[in-house]
Amino acid sequence: MSKCCICPRRCGADRSVNKGFCGGGAEDFKVSKVMVHRGEEPVISGTRGSGAVFFGGCNLRCVYCQNRDISRGGKGVIFSFADLEKAVFSLVDKGVHNIDFITAAHYAPTLAKFLEKNKPKIGVPIVYNSGGYESVQTLKTLDGLIDIYLPDFKYADDSLAEKYSSAPDYRKVAESAIAEMLRQRGQAVIKDGIMQSGVIIRHLVLPSARKNGIAVMRTVAEKFGGALVSIMRQYTPSFNSSEFAELDRKVTSFEYESVVKEAERLNLSGFIQQKGCETSDLTPNFDDIFSE
Repeated sequence: MSKCCICPRRCGADRSVNKGFCGGGAEDFKVSKVMVHRGEEPVISGTRGSGAVFFGGCNLRCVYCQNRDISRGGKGVIFSFADLEKAVFSLVDKGVHNIDFITAAHYAPTLAKFLEKNKPKIGVPIVYNSGGYESVQTLKTLDGLIDIYLPDFKYADDSLAEKYSSAPDYRKVAESAIAEMLRQRGQAVIKDGIMQSGVIIRHLVLPSARKNGIAVMRTVAEKFGGALVSIMRQYTPSFNSSEFAELDRKVTSFEYESVVKEAERLNLSGFIQQKGCETSDLTPNFDDIFSE
Protein backbone atom coordinates (compact mmCIF):
# COMPACT_ATOMS: atom_id res chain seq x y z
CA MET A 1 0.00 0.00 0.00
CA SER A 2 1.90 3.12 -1.18
CA LYS A 3 1.08 6.73 -0.33
CA CYS A 4 -1.94 6.06 1.86
CA CYS A 5 -4.82 8.48 1.23
CA ILE A 6 -7.61 6.48 2.88
CA CYS A 7 -8.54 9.20 5.37
CA PRO A 8 -8.55 13.03 5.22
CA ARG A 9 -5.04 13.15 6.69
CA ARG A 10 -3.70 11.89 3.36
CA CYS A 11 -0.45 11.24 5.21
CA GLY A 12 1.08 9.45 2.22
CA ALA A 13 2.66 6.69 4.29
CA ASP A 14 3.73 3.52 2.54
CA ARG A 15 2.07 1.27 5.09
CA SER A 16 3.96 -1.78 3.85
CA VAL A 17 7.07 -0.07 5.23
CA ASN A 18 5.93 2.46 7.86
CA LYS A 19 2.77 2.93 9.88
CA GLY A 20 0.48 5.76 8.89
CA PHE A 21 -0.53 8.70 11.06
CA CYS A 22 -3.35 6.46 12.27
CA GLY A 23 -0.97 3.73 13.45
CA GLY A 24 -2.12 1.30 10.78
CA GLY A 25 0.27 -0.84 8.77
CA ALA A 26 -0.13 -3.28 5.91
CA GLU A 27 -2.04 -5.87 7.98
CA ASP A 28 -5.62 -6.82 7.06
CA PHE A 29 -6.86 -5.47 10.41
CA LYS A 30 -5.65 -4.66 13.90
CA VAL A 31 -8.35 -5.50 16.42
CA SER A 32 -8.25 -4.38 20.04
CA LYS A 33 -11.53 -5.68 21.44
CA VAL A 34 -14.37 -8.02 20.52
CA MET A 35 -17.32 -7.87 22.90
CA VAL A 36 -21.07 -7.71 23.43
CA HIS A 37 -21.49 -3.97 24.05
CA ARG A 38 -24.43 -2.90 26.19
CA GLY A 39 -23.52 0.77 26.55
CA GLU A 40 -24.47 2.17 23.14
CA GLU A 41 -27.70 4.07 22.41
CA PRO A 42 -30.85 2.08 23.31
CA VAL A 43 -31.71 1.51 19.64
CA ILE A 44 -28.22 0.05 19.09
CA SER A 45 -27.61 -2.02 22.23
CA GLY A 46 -31.24 -3.00 22.77
CA THR A 47 -31.77 -5.92 25.14
CA ARG A 48 -29.20 -8.30 23.69
CA GLY A 49 -26.31 -5.93 23.11
CA SER A 50 -24.34 -4.78 20.10
CA GLY A 51 -21.55 -6.93 18.67
CA ALA A 52 -18.65 -4.51 18.99
CA VAL A 53 -15.34 -4.85 17.16
CA PHE A 54 -12.86 -2.15 18.21
CA PHE A 55 -10.02 -1.49 15.74
CA GLY A 56 -6.61 -0.35 16.93
CA GLY A 57 -5.35 3.06 15.84
CA CYS A 58 -7.15 6.29 14.92
CA ASN A 59 -6.74 9.21 12.53
CA LEU A 60 -7.52 11.76 15.26
CA ARG A 61 -5.43 12.83 18.25
CA CYS A 62 -8.09 13.66 20.82
CA VAL A 63 -6.29 14.57 24.04
CA TYR A 64 -9.25 13.32 26.10
CA CYS A 65 -9.71 9.98 24.31
CA GLN A 66 -11.17 7.36 26.64
CA ASN A 67 -9.82 4.59 24.39
CA ARG A 68 -6.30 5.94 24.06
CA ASP A 69 -4.76 2.57 25.01
CA ILE A 70 -5.91 1.35 21.61
CA SER A 71 -6.22 4.58 19.60
CA ARG A 72 -2.63 5.61 20.34
CA GLY A 73 -1.21 3.07 22.77
CA GLY A 74 -0.81 0.24 20.29
CA LYS A 75 -2.88 -2.40 22.08
CA GLY A 76 -4.39 -4.94 19.72
CA VAL A 77 -3.86 -8.11 17.74
CA ILE A 78 -3.31 -8.52 14.00
CA PHE A 79 -6.38 -10.17 12.42
CA SER A 80 -6.65 -11.83 9.03
CA PHE A 81 -9.93 -11.98 7.09
CA ALA A 82 -10.52 -15.42 8.60
CA ASP A 83 -9.88 -14.14 12.13
CA LEU A 84 -12.38 -11.32 11.70
CA GLU A 85 -14.95 -13.72 10.22
CA LYS A 86 -14.59 -15.98 13.26
CA ALA A 87 -14.97 -13.03 15.66
CA VAL A 88 -17.99 -11.55 13.88
CA PHE A 89 -19.88 -14.82 13.57
CA SER A 90 -19.17 -15.64 17.22
CA LEU A 91 -20.92 -12.38 18.12
CA VAL A 92 -23.83 -13.15 15.81
CA ASP A 93 -24.17 -16.55 17.51
CA LYS A 94 -24.57 -14.71 20.84
CA GLY A 95 -27.70 -13.03 19.51
CA VAL A 96 -26.47 -9.44 19.18
CA HIS A 97 -28.72 -6.92 17.46
CA ASN A 98 -25.99 -5.73 15.08
CA ILE A 99 -22.26 -5.77 14.34
CA ASP A 100 -20.64 -2.50 15.39
CA PHE A 101 -17.29 -1.72 13.72
CA ILE A 102 -15.61 0.97 15.85
CA THR A 103 -12.95 3.35 14.47
CA ALA A 104 -12.40 1.47 11.22
CA ALA A 105 -11.61 4.40 8.90
CA HIS A 106 -7.98 3.38 8.33
CA TYR A 107 -9.08 -0.16 7.38
CA ALA A 108 -12.14 0.89 5.35
CA PRO A 109 -11.08 -0.49 1.93
CA THR A 110 -10.26 -3.88 3.45
CA LEU A 111 -13.45 -3.77 5.51
CA ALA A 112 -15.43 -3.14 2.32
CA LYS A 113 -13.98 -6.32 0.80
CA PHE A 114 -14.77 -8.20 4.00
CA LEU A 115 -18.39 -7.04 3.92
CA GLU A 116 -18.82 -7.74 0.22
CA LYS A 117 -18.01 -11.35 1.04
CA ASN A 118 -19.73 -11.71 4.41
CA LYS A 119 -22.60 -9.21 4.77
CA PRO A 120 -25.27 -11.52 3.26
CA LYS A 121 -24.34 -14.20 5.81
CA ILE A 122 -24.13 -11.93 8.86
CA GLY A 123 -27.87 -11.35 8.92
CA VAL A 124 -27.97 -8.33 11.28
CA PRO A 125 -27.40 -4.63 10.57
CA ILE A 126 -23.83 -3.39 10.15
CA VAL A 127 -22.88 -0.28 12.16
CA TYR A 128 -19.96 1.99 11.22
CA ASN A 129 -18.97 3.81 14.43
CA SER A 130 -16.74 6.76 13.59
CA GLY A 131 -15.00 9.86 14.89
CA GLY A 132 -16.53 11.73 11.96
CA TYR A 133 -13.17 12.52 10.36
CA GLU A 134 -13.75 10.53 7.18
CA SER A 135 -12.96 10.78 3.48
CA VAL A 136 -16.08 10.98 1.29
CA GLN A 137 -14.28 8.99 -1.39
CA THR A 138 -13.55 6.21 1.08
CA LEU A 139 -17.10 6.25 2.43
CA LYS A 140 -18.40 5.70 -1.10
CA THR A 141 -16.60 2.35 -1.17
CA LEU A 142 -18.88 1.33 1.75
CA ASP A 143 -22.12 2.35 0.01
CA GLY A 144 -24.64 -0.48 0.33
CA LEU A 145 -22.51 -2.32 2.87
CA ILE A 146 -23.24 -0.20 5.97
CA ASP A 147 -26.74 -0.06 7.44
CA ILE A 148 -26.19 2.39 10.31
CA TYR A 149 -23.68 5.19 10.47
CA LEU A 150 -22.76 6.38 13.98
CA PRO A 151 -20.42 9.37 13.47
CA ASP A 152 -19.24 11.90 16.01
CA PHE A 153 -19.63 15.56 15.21
CA LYS A 154 -17.13 16.82 17.75
CA TYR A 155 -16.53 20.40 16.74
CA ALA A 156 -18.20 23.31 15.02
CA ASP A 157 -15.24 25.39 16.23
CA ASP A 158 -12.08 24.60 14.24
CA SER A 159 -9.84 26.19 16.86
CA LEU A 160 -11.02 23.57 19.36
CA ALA A 161 -10.58 20.85 16.74
CA GLU A 162 -6.97 21.87 16.21
CA LYS A 163 -6.28 22.32 19.92
CA TYR A 164 -7.81 19.06 21.15
CA SER A 165 -7.70 16.70 18.13
CA SER A 166 -4.95 18.04 15.82
CA ALA A 167 -7.55 18.42 13.06
CA PRO A 168 -7.99 22.09 12.09
CA ASP A 169 -10.21 21.13 9.15
CA TYR A 170 -12.47 18.90 11.26
CA ARG A 171 -15.73 20.79 10.76
CA LYS A 172 -15.54 20.90 6.97
CA VAL A 173 -14.45 17.27 6.75
CA ALA A 174 -17.10 16.00 9.19
CA GLU A 175 -19.89 17.94 7.49
CA SER A 176 -19.00 16.43 4.12
CA ALA A 177 -18.68 12.94 5.61
CA ILE A 178 -22.00 13.07 7.46
CA ALA A 179 -23.73 14.40 4.34
CA GLU A 180 -22.43 11.35 2.44
CA MET A 181 -23.58 9.01 5.22
CA LEU A 182 -27.06 10.52 5.03
CA ARG A 183 -27.06 10.25 1.24
CA GLN A 184 -26.40 6.54 1.59
CA ARG A 185 -28.81 5.71 4.44
CA GLY A 186 -31.35 8.54 4.69
CA GLN A 187 -34.15 8.59 7.24
CA ALA A 188 -33.74 6.41 10.32
CA VAL A 189 -35.63 3.11 10.31
CA ILE A 190 -36.39 1.61 13.73
CA LYS A 191 -38.25 -1.67 14.15
CA ASP A 192 -39.35 -3.06 17.51
CA GLY A 193 -37.09 -0.55 19.25
CA ILE A 194 -33.95 -1.53 17.32
CA MET A 195 -32.41 0.60 14.57
CA GLN A 196 -32.21 -1.09 11.20
CA SER A 197 -30.90 1.76 9.06
CA GLY A 198 -29.99 5.44 9.25
CA VAL A 199 -27.60 7.86 10.92
CA ILE A 200 -27.10 8.87 14.55
CA ILE A 201 -24.83 11.89 15.04
CA ARG A 202 -23.05 11.87 18.39
CA HIS A 203 -21.74 14.93 20.19
CA LEU A 204 -19.67 14.74 23.35
CA VAL A 205 -20.15 17.91 25.40
CA LEU A 206 -16.77 19.14 26.62
CA PRO A 207 -16.04 21.33 29.64
CA SER A 208 -15.86 25.04 28.77
CA ALA A 209 -17.21 24.26 25.28
CA ARG A 210 -20.94 24.86 25.72
CA LYS A 211 -21.06 27.26 22.77
CA ASN A 212 -19.38 24.67 20.56
CA GLY A 213 -22.08 22.14 21.47
CA ILE A 214 -24.84 24.63 20.72
CA ALA A 215 -23.26 25.43 17.35
CA VAL A 216 -23.08 21.71 16.56
CA MET A 217 -26.80 21.33 17.24
CA ARG A 218 -27.56 24.27 14.96
CA THR A 219 -25.46 22.79 12.18
CA VAL A 220 -27.22 19.44 12.54
CA ALA A 221 -30.62 21.13 12.34
CA GLU A 222 -29.60 23.18 9.30
CA LYS A 223 -27.80 20.52 7.28
CA PHE A 224 -28.65 17.02 8.47
CA GLY A 225 -32.39 16.56 8.53
CA GLY A 226 -33.33 12.91 8.99
CA ALA A 227 -30.45 12.14 11.33
CA LEU A 228 -30.93 11.41 15.01
CA VAL A 229 -28.65 13.05 17.57
CA SER A 230 -27.04 11.59 20.67
CA ILE A 231 -25.86 14.21 23.17
CA MET A 232 -23.23 12.65 25.40
CA ARG A 233 -22.24 13.81 28.88
CA GLN A 234 -19.69 11.08 29.57
CA TYR A 235 -16.59 13.28 29.31
CA THR A 236 -14.23 11.91 31.97
CA PRO A 237 -11.36 14.19 33.09
CA SER A 238 -9.14 11.29 34.14
CA PHE A 239 -8.56 10.57 30.44
CA ASN A 240 -7.18 14.06 29.76
CA SER A 241 -3.56 13.61 28.69
CA SER A 242 -2.98 17.28 27.86
CA GLU A 243 -1.81 20.43 29.57
CA PHE A 244 -5.20 22.08 29.04
CA ALA A 245 -6.43 22.91 32.53
CA GLU A 246 -10.00 23.53 31.34
CA LEU A 247 -10.33 19.80 30.61
CA ASP A 248 -9.45 18.79 34.18
CA ARG A 249 -13.05 18.75 35.37
CA LYS A 250 -16.39 17.16 34.56
CA VAL A 251 -18.99 18.87 32.41
CA THR A 252 -21.42 20.85 34.55
CA SER A 253 -25.16 20.27 34.42
CA PHE A 254 -25.56 23.82 33.10
CA GLU A 255 -23.18 23.13 30.20
CA TYR A 256 -24.79 19.85 29.27
CA GLU A 257 -28.37 21.02 29.65
CA SER A 258 -27.65 24.13 27.55
CA VAL A 259 -26.81 21.88 24.60
CA VAL A 260 -29.82 19.64 25.24
CA LYS A 261 -32.15 22.65 25.43
CA GLU A 262 -30.85 23.93 22.11
CA ALA A 263 -31.48 20.56 20.50
CA GLU A 264 -35.02 20.60 21.92
CA ARG A 265 -35.57 24.15 20.65
CA LEU A 266 -34.51 23.00 17.20
CA ASN A 267 -36.86 19.97 17.38
CA LEU A 268 -34.02 17.49 17.00
CA SER A 269 -34.79 13.89 17.89
CA GLY A 270 -32.49 11.43 19.59
CA PHE A 271 -30.91 10.54 22.90
CA ILE A 272 -29.41 12.09 26.02
CA GLN A 273 -27.34 10.62 28.83
CA GLN A 274 -28.06 10.74 32.53
CA LYS A 275 -25.64 12.21 35.04
CA GLY A 276 -23.28 9.58 36.43
CA CYS A 277 -21.90 8.18 33.18
CA GLU A 278 -18.77 10.31 33.37
CA THR A 279 -16.63 7.55 34.85
CA SER A 280 -13.79 5.34 33.65
CA ASP A 281 -15.71 2.32 34.93
CA LEU A 282 -17.72 2.31 31.69
CA THR A 283 -14.64 2.06 29.45
CA PRO A 284 -13.94 -1.47 28.14
CA ASN A 285 -11.00 -3.44 29.48
CA PHE A 286 -8.53 -3.56 26.60
CA ASP A 287 -6.09 -5.90 28.36
CA ASP A 288 -7.97 -8.97 27.11
CA ILE A 289 -9.25 -8.81 23.58
CA PHE A 290 -12.19 -11.15 24.15
CA SER A 291 -13.22 -10.28 27.72
CA GLU A 292 -16.39 -8.36 28.47
